[in-house]
Amino acid sequence: MKADIKLYIRAQAGSAGVAIGPGKIALLEGIADTGSITAAAKKLGMSYRRAWLLVQETNSCLVEPAVATAAGGQDGGGTTLTAAGEELVRRYRELERQTEGAVKRELDKLLRALPDDH
Repeated sequence: MKADIKLYIRAQAGSAGVAIGPGKIALLEGIADTGSITAAAKKLGMSYRRAWLLVQETNSCLVEPAVATAAGGQDGGGTTLTAAGEELVRRYRELERQTEGAVKRELDKLLRALPDDH
């Protein structure tokens, strides 16, 4: 018997309820891919306003901001992840991989104890 699992990790800390989870991480990855909050929001099916609020919330809860923005103009502006943002995404995805692996190993052990017709 084989079971598929998909975990969603949401880290919450402090009395203010600061949280980092799959939505913010996906938005950061979208920004890294597109160089734009607007394009990342569109890719994820969310409004620009919602994306901007998530970026502001993420930046304000970290020791160093995750996202850097440059105003438009002659050079066109743009949005990038900072080194802290890249590290946040990397660590979150690594935590997901490690957690899913551990859970899958334990679930496989559990399923071996069940009869095959379940």
